[in-house]
Amino acid sequence: MSSQEVELRSTIAGFTAEGRLHTLSVWFILALRLMMGLAFLQSGVDKVLSGEFSASGYLQNAPPANGSPVADLFVAMGNTPWFVEFVNVAVPWGEVLIGLGLIVGAFTRLAAFFGAFMMLLFYLGNWDIAHGYINGDFAYMLVFLSVAAFGAGRILGLDTYIERYEVGGRSLVERYPWASYLLG
Repeated sequence: MSSQEVELRSTIAGFTAEGRLHTLSVWFILALRLMMGLAFLQSGVDKVLSGEFSASGYLQNAPPANGSPVADLFVAMGNTPWFVEFVNVAVPWGEVLIGLGLIVGAFTRLAAFFGAFMMLLFYLGNWDIAHGYINGDFAYMLVFLSVAAFGAGRILGLDTYIERYEVGGRSLVERYPWASYLLG
């Protein structure tokens, strides 16, 4: 292994995957974080500023029209007024918060988790599998999961400082190990 590479190794359910990353990979991980952050921030800000975002029509019509296997669930959500009102706020503001979190690298894993969750819902709602099961929504979901797995918030991000913040003489993540699932 050269000094320009970093070894990776993970075992899940008895299967081990190994590989080597070149140290330049850090820049591509950062680029993925910033790309997704900017895309979500822009989408959310557009929705918030227009004040015209409404999930009702999409929930009731798009999934059944495109043959989604969970179309009935989306229609039920679209026929539930309190849920539609929740989604009308959660989607635009969720996109803004996810975008900001990724751009500044704060609570990156939390932001990436919710970004991946939103992309999963978009994947199921949009259900365009004419050219296979992998589409843009699915690919973006994997990008979000990669950003979380690589701890991209530690790369020129605020998570590095948040994790080191001292609480009772110990770093935040030493004192509260569960915080590592939100940061990084």
